[in-house]
This record gives sequence, structure tokens and C-alpha cells, in this order.
Amino acid sequence: MKQYDVVIVGSGQAGLAMANYLRNESLRFTLLDSSERVGDSWRRRYDSLVLFTPRKYSSLPGLQMEGPPEGFPTKDEIADYFENYSRYFDLPVQLKTHVITLKKKHDTFEIETNHGIIIANQVVVATGAFQRPLIPSVIDKKDEKLFQIHSSLYRSPKQVPEGSVLIVGGGNSGAQIAAELAHERNVTLATSHPFKFLPLRFLGKSIFFWLDITGLLYAGVDTKKGRWFRKQNDPIFGKELKTLIVNRKINVKPKVVSVKGNEILFEDHSKDSFNNIIWSTGFFPSYEWIDIEGVTSSNGRPIHNRGISPIKGLYFIGLPWQYQRGSALICGVGRDAKYLISFISKMRDEERILN
Repeated sequence: MKQYDVVIVGSGQAGLAMANYLRNESLRFTLLDSSERVGDSWRRRYDSLVLFTPRKYSSLPGLQMEGPPEGFPTKDEIADYFENYSRYFDLPVQLKTHVITLKKKHDTFEIETNHGIIIANQVVVATGAFQRPLIPSVIDKKDEKLFQIHSSLYRSPKQVPEGSVLIVGGGNSGAQIAAELAHERNVTLATSHPFKFLPLRFLGKSIFFWLDITGLLYAGVDTKKGRWFRKQNDPIFGKELKTLIVNRKINVKPKVVSVKGNEILFEDHSKDSFNNIIWSTGFFPSYEWIDIEGVTSSNGRPIHNRGISPIKGLYFIGLPWQYQRGSALICGVGRDAKYLISFISKMRDEERILN
């Protein structure tokens, strides 16, 4: 049975950023991840994915991503960068290690994994924002002829059978998949709110540069700018989707109300039939493996204050708007890690005094 001062669950961007700060503390720690390689969560995403954050805003603390800073990296570049990051800083990642349950017994945490029990004084949950795919409960009658997948399982147009495609969801993933499929398919995009488009660049600079210098990118939830920004719908970055819609290469429909066979009813009472549906409808939290009372609210979301759980010694990192807009982004997660490290170190010091 192994014992650590700190265990980080997850070796994505949040876990790696947290681990880098822990390196400078006299703490015995490890990262647990069920994947075969660091960065695999990005490798599994759709083939054509290119980030809308330039490399300058796609780097973790202490190591700039290689390549032109203003260029936009592919998902495989991000995956390899994460793997290189873990090697560069010699981070103690335990791969192929699936966490089954997390319990708290007395003053320590017990982590059951497929490789046995691990004991930790403190635990950081860094499982990220993308956990369990969400598909709305609007399907009244399934039709085996209707091909349906969640966007998290989409890889390329070759995967989707011939025929018309309905993409449900107005976020950036849905927009990019719609734009890709529209080159060879009849594509309709259903969204519950109007699109708001932002260019990737403005006056020769990345839009993230402008979000940064205006103080919006890292504005805290307890600030005036942060409160305003949080109320805004996420924009669609880039011009491709807008151009395709204007040129009638992509049809736009309102929210999906029901799915009966291959017939779709929309909020405006219109109906249409499709051969394929891609649900780009996001994710919902999945913390059932944490067997500790008082960790999550009634809607399953973590209870925390800037990542600090009411359970002593338990923390979260990488949550959307954990404190600021960048909390779930590669560029911003390091700020939350830096904030949490002082609390982790303080608890370590208190334990040493008591012992």
C-alpha cells in the first residue's frame, strides 16, 4: 500500500500544472491517469481539430510550446506537448491507473485503483471539464437507421454514413464539425441561442491577446468584468461557419424538441428528417467515484471556493469558471494551481507541527 502527501487524479492540463507547482514543495506526490499516454484525451478528439488559442496561450507554466507563438496548434501538437511537459519536468505520472473510489478515513484519503489502494494526506481532483457526454432526453423513438453519436466520439467525415447530417449544439466543437462536413454533406446546425462570432485575429493580434489586455480573460468571478463576462454565451471563433451560413451551405434551426425515428421536431414547430445526428451538446459532471458526503451539490457539481472543497485536504482544479474565464483553458489553469499550492503547503506544515 503506497502513501503520498498529495495525489492528483488526472494528468491533463490541470493535473500537469498542479504537479509542476508541487515539484517545488517538499511533498511526495503522484498523478494517476487511466490513459496509456499523457495527452491521450486530446489524441482521441476529432482528426481536424485545431485550437483557436494560439501557442502563446496554449502553454502551461514553465515551458513554452514549440512553434510560432501566434500560430494555432493542432490537437496532436497539444497531446505531444503535454507528454513532453511531463517528461521535461520528470513528473511522477502513473498511467493505466483507473481510480475506482475515493474515500476519506479519519485524516487521510483512501484511493482504490485497479492496481490497489493508495493513501494520501491530500487529493487534487483534476479530471477536467469533459467527463461524461450529455445527450438530451428528447429521443422518443429510436430508429436503427438513424446514425447518432456524441461529438466526443466523432473523428472524421468518413465515420458518418452517407446522407444529411443534423448537428445539435451551438458551441465551437459543433461549429467546427459542421464546417468540416458541409464541404460534402447537407448539414443543418440546431442551436438554442443566436450565434455570436469573434474573429481569430483583430488588428493583427489574436483575439485572446485582446481579451488578455482588457482584463477579461483572467477576470475573477467576484469582479465586475468577470460577472459580466460569465453571463455571455460562448462565442464562435473564426469566420468559416458564418461564411457557410451566409452562403447557405449550412442551414440553421432552433432548439431540438423531440426525435421520433429520423424525424426531428424543432422549437419553431418545424419538422425535418435526417440520416445522421451528431450531438455536440457538451458534458455533465461525473463524480460518483468520490464516496465522500458533502463533496458535490444536488446537481452533481463540486462544492468549492476557488477549488477548495469543504472537505479538508480535498481540492478541484480545471473546472469551467473555477475562478476566472481561463480556469478550464490551458493558458489559465496555472493561475489556479498557483493559488491552490499555498493551501496545500499550509496544510502540510500544520500536519508536521502536529506530528
